Amino acid sequence: MNTRTVMHDADIARALTRISHEILESNKGPEGLVLLGIPTRGVTLANRIGPLVGEFGGTFVPVGALDVTMYRDDLHRNPTRAPRRTEIPAGGIDGKTVVLVDDVLFSGRSIRAALDALQDIGRPAAVRLATLIDRGHRELPIRPDFVGKNLPSARDERVNVRLAEVDGVEEVTIES
Repeated sequence: MNTRTVMHDADIARALTRISHEILESNKGPEGLVLLGIPTRGVTLANRIGPLVGEFGGTFVPVGALDVTMYRDDLHRNPTRAPRRTEIPAGGIDGKTVVLVDDVLFSGRSIRAALDALQDIGRPAAVRLATLIDRGHRELPIRPDFVGKNLPSARDERVNVRLAEVDGVEEVTIES
């Protein structure tokens, strides 16, 4: 197995700073924004982006977590996936611009599941998608609004995002 590092800690920090500025610019400020991370690493990334958006925009931006496990269409193939907690910030998502945050966008199936999960929680004014890595190979018509890095890859390669809070190391690798 061949593994190469495609992003280091400084690259990840720069990407998250850029994504934060792009979210603010797209929304014309921080008003009405809610960030929801998709477990596991999407939550960690949302918890980093939220304070950056708040700092650059001058106000607090609520951050939560959206578990999509029970909405996935591949549960029959991965029955051991343990559900995580969904945590919606006080004030909910109704009428807000919700930015879904995930680590790697691949087939688009996790995001489809997230859109289904959102319907059970409320009715946002708009839903946007931020992802650290977009590796292509979409199976559904889903595209990110904010991307840290486009990483063309082969279908049989594996992209790993490792974050200090979860993995004790900060990097993005690709295995072939």
